[in-house]
Amino acid sequence: MSVFSWKELKKPFFTLAPMEDVTDSSFRRVVIKAGRPDVFFTEFTSTDGIFSKGKERVIHRFKHEQNEQPLIAQIWGTNPDNFFKTAELIKELGFSGIDINMGCPVADIIRRGGCSGLINTPALASEVIIATQKGAGGLPVSVKTRIGFNEKNIEGWISHVLSHQLDALTVHFRTVKEQSKVPAHWEDSPRVVTLKDEISPRTVIIGNGDILSKTQAESYFTKYGIDGYMIGRGIFHNPWFFAKNDQEKRSIREKFELMQYHVTLHQETWGTFRNYHALKRFFKIYINGFDGAAEMRELLMETDNHQEFFDVMKIPTFQQYLTD
Repeated sequence: MSVFSWKELKKPFFTLAPMEDVTDSSFRRVVIKAGRPDVFFTEFTSTDGIFSKGKERVIHRFKHEQNEQPLIAQIWGTNPDNFFKTAELIKELGFSGIDINMGCPVADIIRRGGCSGLINTPALASEVIIATQKGAGGLPVSVKTRIGFNEKNIEGWISHVLSHQLDALTVHFRTVKEQSKVPAHWEDSPRVVTLKDEISPRTVIIGNGDILSKTQAESYFTKYGIDGYMIGRGIFHNPWFFAKNDQEKRSIREKFELMQYHVTLHQETWGTFRNYHALKRFFKIYINGFDGAAEMRELLMETDNHQEFFDVMKIPTFQQYLTD
């Protein structure tokens, strides 16, 4: 496998955001089938959890197939020593890079000082980055963060993170307090680019927030000059987001077949290890936009396991869309 480099990606490039209980190995392979991004991320994984008695409850987030590369392992925590050891493990497991989560706004994690909680402890954030870079053994190290905690702090916080000469920096253009309740502040992105040019020209900048089409991202590339675009909620609007013909209208049959492929992969990959009910959040992606869609979704929402899903898919209401 060739060595991955953020700098060598053709601009603008696209990444699928790390999302808990969403971007596992099975869903990443669904996205590959529909049209792959330039880079994947794992779900965010606790460095403290990996080096605890509960290791088996978190290490599965690193499960992947070779065709998912380039795949970046995203990690979070508060103990620099565990970041160092996790970085060594990530390199051993064959990932293309390491990303440190300093942006997740989940209150319980913030209370523990992790993820976006590190914005309030810049000295600890530095220790975490340095430890990860030391343990990475040459793998690219990046950070995903926001533009501030309670209020914007681009000059202070973003400059601080860039001072560590990261390979890449993903900026969600909202504060932690704003979560996703206001439009992303893309108007602030030129300042981030300027700071990058002044402090760490080698760092690739990735923008995140409210990107719902490749056309929109390409217009932002022209307007703001951000190198890459991370897609989160956009994939729920369109599983074919990263395809060359991303705006093409998909037939009901295509959507149903992709949904069945998704559930099949989930069953083959996880069996009963991971919660089947987490799959239900995806059904609206595949079953929408036609008469009777809500009723069909409701039938699937009542299922409790993979086999019940496939049994429902055999009834005439569904089969009419799956047979010629």
